[in-house]
Amino acid sequence: MSHIPVLEHAALAYLAVSPHGTYVDATFGGGGHSRAILARLHGGRLIAIDADPEAAARAEAIGDAALEFVHANFRGLAEILAQRGIARVDGVLFDLGVSSMQFDDPRRGFSLSKPAPLDMRMNRYAGRSAYDVLTTASEHELAEIFHAFGEERAARRVARAIVARRRSGELPTTTTDFARFVAGVVQRHGHRERLHPATRIFQALRIAVNDELDALAEGLSAAVDSLREGGRVVAISFHSLEDRVVKHVLRGDERIDELTKKPVRPEPEEIAENPRARSAKLRAGERRAL
Repeated sequence: MSHIPVLEHAALAYLAVSPHGTYVDATFGGGGHSRAILARLHGGRLIAIDADPEAAARAEAIGDAALEFVHANFRGLAEILAQRGIARVDGVLFDLGVSSMQFDDPRRGFSLSKPAPLDMRMNRYAGRSAYDVLTTASEHELAEIFHAFGEERAARRVARAIVARRRSGELPTTTTDFARFVAGVVQRHGHRERLHPATRIFQALRIAVNDELDALAEGLSAAVDSLREGGRVVAISFHSLEDRVVKHVLRGDERIDELTKKPVRPEPEEIAENPRARSAKLRAGERRAL
């Protein structure tokens, strides 16, 4: 599937791009939102950040002098801007979650329907993989991960089953085998599930592996710190945990006027064109006088 930027029109409308402004795309991904911002810049500047080193080639392919790609986690936004002598920016965009390219690449281990090693790292060259977590975390730690980051009701049962399989040397090593194993633990017989039974467990592992929620809180706070008066931060989230962090930061910072009292959702037409947009929520805020 080619990359289709989610809520592109709403994101650009709330970002209110000024032709000569300085902007940050904190989650470059496939570059769809970056391209849309660049199309509105005339003399401006765009800093695009992504933790995935493979995004660098996609940024280079755009071939726009106004674009600078930075391979980093957006939690380091303050340092990234300071290194470039940028004191204030006009807007920061976050498009959270896994990009289409990462999800569609079976080597990355994000998809439970495509056989691959249990990796799930945004940066495959740093940190622990999902399999590392599964093989080293205690039963209590696993249950906490599944409950806190997946809101999985059967968190303890799944953790107990994983540890039992681990002790017997039979813990699945691939995404599809692990998904099948989890489904056998949590599936309620006689009930039709809207989602695959392993979906919440996969989400929880991914969030834990990439420390996504803490990184998001830090990145959003750094974004607010960097905004000039009237500058805007826009965040697109894809599950309730992300949305909760975004809402907390925008509503809890007295320097921000919340522009979206309720999150903006995609229209049915967009969901029909891009089913992955169905859970998207956009929130935005504007920096008050400094």
